[in-house]
Amino acid sequence: MTDSMAGSEETGTPNAPFEDAPAENSAAVQEKAVEQDVEPSAESDIMPEGTKYGTFAGVFVPTLLTILGVIMYLRTGWVVGNAGLIGGLLVIGLAFGIVTATGLSMSSITTNIRIGAGGAYSIISQSLGLEVGGAVGIPLYLAQALAVTMYIFGFREGWLWVFPEHPALLVDLIAFALIFGIAYISASLAFRVQYVILAIIVASLISVAMAAATGSMAMPFGDIQLWGDFPGAPENDFPGVSFWVVFAVFFPAATGIMAGANMSGELKNPRTSIPLGTMSAIGISFVIYVLIAIWLLRSAPTEELLTNYTVMIDMAYWGPPVVAGLLGATFSSALASAVGAPRILQALGNHDILPASGWMSRRTDAGEPRNAMLITGGIVLAALMVRDLNAIAPLITMFFLITYTMINVVVFVEQTLGLVSFRPILRLPRVVSFAGAAGCLMAMFIVNPTFGLAAMAIVVVFYGVLVRRTLDHSMADVRSGLFVSLAEWAAKNVKDLTSRQERAWKPNILVPIRDADTLRGSFLFVQDLAAPKGAVNLLGLDSENASEDLARQVEDLTSAFRKRGVFASSAVVSAERFAPSLTASIQTMQGAFFKPNILFLPLPDDDEREDDYAHLVHTASDQQMGTCIYAPHRRAGLGQRETVNVWINDRSPDWKVSMDIGNLDLPLLLAYKLKRNWKAEMRLLTVVDTEEQAEEARAFLHTLVDLARMPEATVSVHVGAFEPYLSDAPRGDVNIFGLMDPPNFARMREIVARTRTSSLFVLDSGQESALA
Repeated sequence: MTDSMAGSEETGTPNAPFEDAPAENSAAVQEKAVEQDVEPSAESDIMPEGTKYGTFAGVFVPTLLTILGVIMYLRTGWVVGNAGLIGGLLVIGLAFGIVTATGLSMSSITTNIRIGAGGAYSIISQSLGLEVGGAVGIPLYLAQALAVTMYIFGFREGWLWVFPEHPALLVDLIAFALIFGIAYISASLAFRVQYVILAIIVASLISVAMAAATGSMAMPFGDIQLWGDFPGAPENDFPGVSFWVVFAVFFPAATGIMAGANMSGELKNPRTSIPLGTMSAIGISFVIYVLIAIWLLRSAPTEELLTNYTVMIDMAYWGPPVVAGLLGATFSSALASAVGAPRILQALGNHDILPASGWMSRRTDAGEPRNAMLITGGIVLAALMVRDLNAIAPLITMFFLITYTMINVVVFVEQTLGLVSFRPILRLPRVVSFAGAAGCLMAMFIVNPTFGLAAMAIVVVFYGVLVRRTLDHSMADVRSGLFVSLAEWAAKNVKDLTSRQERAWKPNILVPIRDADTLRGSFLFVQDLAAPKGAVNLLGLDSENASEDLARQVEDLTSAFRKRGVFASSAVVSAERFAPSLTASIQTMQGAFFKPNILFLPLPDDDEREDDYAHLVHTASDQQMGTCIYAPHRRAGLGQRETVNVWINDRSPDWKVSMDIGNLDLPLLLAYKLKRNWKAEMRLLTVVDTEEQAEEARAFLHTLVDLARMPEATVSVHVGAFEPYLSDAPRGDVNIFGLMDPPNFARMREIVARTRTSSLFVLDSGQESALA
C-alpha cells in the first residue's frame, strides 16, 4: 500500500549476496574515487561515512519487507478464490508489471543523476524543477507519515486477533512508542530490527513450504478453477465483483518499490544499490506471490479461500510463524515509513519548500533528521487519536501512485528530449517508461477514481503555491531543454505550413536602445502594446555615445518587463554607427524562429537621426517587419489611458471592404491591444469632402468594425477640411496614424502639436490581418 524507507548497518554484511563488491574489484569504488574529486551538487546530501548504508539492508530488505506485507498473508487467498488460477496470476502479473516498469524507470534515472536526499523528490526535482518536485514531495511525505498510522492499525488488528482482551488504544500507543523510539535512536537500530523481522517472515514462508512438501497440495491442477466467478467478499454477502475490483484490492501489495530510493541520501552507492536492490526485491516478491497463489489454490477449496482470510495460517505446516510474520510485516512497514518519512521532510527543508525549512532540515552529527522526526511523530500521534483512517486510506495510495507516475514521466521526458546529459548506465526503450506511467494512471482510476482526481487536484494546488514563491533553483533540471525541444518541434512543423500565419500573429516588438532613459519614458506604453501574450526584444547598441553601463541597464529593463508578465529578451552589440548596426541585427534576426515583427522607434530629435530612421523604416519593410514611431506629447503624455483614436485616410471614391485593407491592419490590432489593456474606448475617425462620401465612409467603418470583431469601437466621420479637424477632433489619449515610407518627420511633429496628444505612427508589415 505504501513505500517505505530503510537502510543497512554502517558496514554491511561482507558475504551478503547483494552487498557492494570488494574494493579491489568493484566499479563502484572507481565511481567513489571520482566523486571524491567532484564538488557535490546542490542536491547532494553529504553524510558522515559511518552512516552510509549498502545495497542489501539499505534497499533490498526494506523493499522486500514492504511488498511481502499484510495482503500476502490475508488477501492472496481471497484474490485467487475470486479470480481462479489464470485470473489470479493475471492480477498478480498485471500489478507487478506496472511496478516493474516503474522500478526500471527509477533504476534508469538513478544511474544518470547524482541523486540527493529524498528519493523520488530528488529525482523529480532534478528533472522537472523544484516546483514539480515539491508539489509531489509534500503529499508523498504526508502519505508516508499517515501510512505509519495505517500500519500501526494493521498491527493492532493482528495483535488483537491473538490477544483479544488487550485494549486497542493501548496497543496502538505501545506500538507507536516502540516504532518511533527505535527510529529516533538511529536508523541503524531500525535496520537491525528489520533483520529480525526478515528472519520471522522467512520462517513463515518456510512453514508454508513445509506444508506444501508434506502434502497440503492435495488438489490436482485439473480440479482448479482456471477463471473464477468473482463472487466478492463475505462481509458484503458475496454481491459479485469485477476483475478490476479484485485487482484494486491486490494492487497495494505490489507497491513499496521506492523504499531504497527514498533513503538515497544515506546510501553508499545509490547509483548501483537502487537498481540492484529494487529490481531484485521486485523479482523475488513476484515469485513468492505466484508460488503462494498456486499453493493456496491446490491446498484449500474455493469456498474456504473466499470466506477465510486466515487460510494461509490454517494451511501452513505450523501456524505461529505465519502469525508472527503477519505481525512482523505490519511492524516492519510502519518502522520503515517512520524512518523514511522524516528524510523526505528533511529533503524538502533543504530547498526551503516548507515554512521553518531551516529548522526541519537540521541533522545530528550522526546524520539523523531528529527535528523532522519530531514533526512526523506529532502527525502520526494525532492521526492515531482519530482512531479510523479508512476514509482517507485510498488517498494515501493515490499519492504513491502519482509519485510513480511522475518517475515514469521524468524518464520518458528525458528519453524523448534526447539531451546529451541523459546518459544512463541502464538504458531502456521508451515503451517501458510510457507503459509504467500509463499503468500507474490506470491503477489510480481503477482503485478509486474519486480519490485519484482528488489527489491530482491536491498536487496541482501545491504546484500553484510553489510557483508563486521564489525557490532556490541552484538544482539543475531539464525544463529549459524540454521547452527548447517543444519550440524546435513547433518550428520544424511550422516551416511545413503556409508562410502566412495571420491567425497566429502576436506582437513581438524589437526596441533598439542607446540610452536606457529613453525607453524608461515609454516603458509602460511598450508593455501595453505587447501584453499579455506578446514579447519584447531589447537590443542594446553599445557605442561611444551610448549610456554608461548599457548592458546592465538593458538587463534591468528586461527583468522589469518579465516581472510585469511580459516575456522579454535582450542582447547588446557593439555599434559604431546606429543605422548600419541595427540594419545588420534586423537582417540577422530574420533567421530566428521567434523573429521580431515590429520595430519600435521614438521620434528622432535631429536631422542625422532622421536619415537613419528613414533607412531603418525601409529596411524593416523589406524584412516584412512593421514599424511604429512613437511621438509623445511633452506635457500630455498618455493622459488618462481611457481613449484610443485610430485615424483612417480618405479612401474616396473606393470605400469597398476587402481582405486587403491597406495600411490598417497593424494600427487596428495595436489599438485593440491598448483598448484591452487600458480598458479604454476605441474610436475610428476619418475626414471626407462631401456628405455622399460620408455615408460610404460610415458604411465602410461599420463593416470594418464588424469584420474585425471590435463591436465596442465607435465610428466618427467628419465632413470638411482635414487640417482644422486635427485640432477640433474628439481628444484621445493616444492617436494612431498611418506611417509613410519614407516618413515625414516634420509632419509627425506638426500632428502631435495640432492634436495636443501623443501619437503612434504605424506601417504594416503585410504579415498581419485585422480581419483574420
